[in-house]
Amino acid sequence: MKTFSSPRNSSTITGFILLGFPGPRERQILLFMLFSTVYLLTLMGNGSIICAVHWDQRLHTPMYILLANFSFLEIWYVTSTVPNMLANFVSETKVISFSGCFLQFYFFFSLGSAECFFLAVMAFDRYLAICRPLHYPTLMTGRLCNILVATCWVLGFLWFLIPITVISQMSFCGYRIIDHFLCDPGPLLALTCSRHPVIELMSSTLSSLLLFIPFLFIMGSYVLVLRAVLKVPSAAGKRKAFSTCGSHLAVVSLFYGSVMVMYVHPTSEHEAGMQKIVTLFYSVFTPLINPVIYSLRNTDMKQAMKKLLGTY
Repeated sequence: MKTFSSPRNSSTITGFILLGFPGPRERQILLFMLFSTVYLLTLMGNGSIICAVHWDQRLHTPMYILLANFSFLEIWYVTSTVPNMLANFVSETKVISFSGCFLQFYFFFSLGSAECFFLAVMAFDRYLAICRPLHYPTLMTGRLCNILVATCWVLGFLWFLIPITVISQMSFCGYRIIDHFLCDPGPLLALTCSRHPVIELMSSTLSSLLLFIPFLFIMGSYVLVLRAVLKVPSAAGKRKAFSTCGSHLAVVSLFYGSVMVMYVHPTSEHEAGMQKIVTLFYSVFTPLINPVIYSLRNTDMKQAMKKLLGTY
């Protein structure tokens, strides 16, 4: 059991208090109903993509295999935060155990890291499909696709392992209140008994590398894709290429546009309310919107969805 030192007393504390979204009981019940609905819709939307890819033979291609893995990741990404948030809405104490806090910390950041890598790999897949169409079947083989998928998962779960392990071994002083709905590195580091600039620098560096390297890779891929598309003589060919890439670019924009605000400087003092809203957007609402984006802008996926829904 982790002990927390207090300058006023020597009592042993076994967890943290997640303030979440404080307010009257009626508001807490309303938020519980809202996020329960969002959570169920997210599970249904991403689960439908997984089922459509699994049951429709036409979708057994690298592009859709990557998309199915991405949807599977989104399900667990939202599951790392929302169930605890729902319990927090109806809880009187709003306490999360020490082990529960750091497990959430680890899985939330590991899944978020894996998402960055998957977005980069999906951009690479689109680059090969559009810029190297004749060689695409021999380049993006099933074996390479499986290797890329496994690499995304492994790198994601290893990326923040060391700093999270180190932070979990620190001593925490004074109040144990986290003004957030999840265990976030900024508030956690603020509760430690002394500053740890090396850990802060390590977290900031890893966050920056994780965000900017895949992002620059994605942007580079799409610059090359854009050059190739502009050379396509037919308008129909251009529309098809833009339609294929547009959904992925929309998801990239939603995710990176919000996540970069938070974690490049994890110890910076963002206003608590704004930090919650931005984190809520990319960790809860983006996984809800992604299946809609991929389904609406993709003819094959729409047909597979109709086929899937028609079987029930």
